[in-house]
Amino acid sequence: MLVLSRQRDESIMIGDDVEIIIVDVRGDKVRLGITAPKDIPVHRREIYDAIKKEKGTGTESSEQNTGDTKSESNQSN
Repeated sequence: MLVLSRQRDESIMIGDDVEIIIVDVRGDKVRLGITAPKDIPVHRREIYDAIKKEKGTGTESSEQNTGDTKSESNQSN
C-alpha cells in the first residue's frame, strides 16, 4: 500500500485519467473530490461491498478489508 500525505487543495493522480483532490479536512473527516472517466465506477467501500454481495461476487479479501474509507467520494467528469 502506498501512503501519501496531502493537504487541502492538493491532489493525487492515478494513471492519466483519475484525480483525487483533498477538498476539506475537518477533525477526523476528510472530503475527497474524484475526477474519473464515466466508465470507471467510483464508490465508497461499503457501497462497493454491497454491490458485490448483491451480485454474488464478493471476495474473501473484500470482506477482510474494512476499508477505513469513510470519506465521502463523488465521481465527475
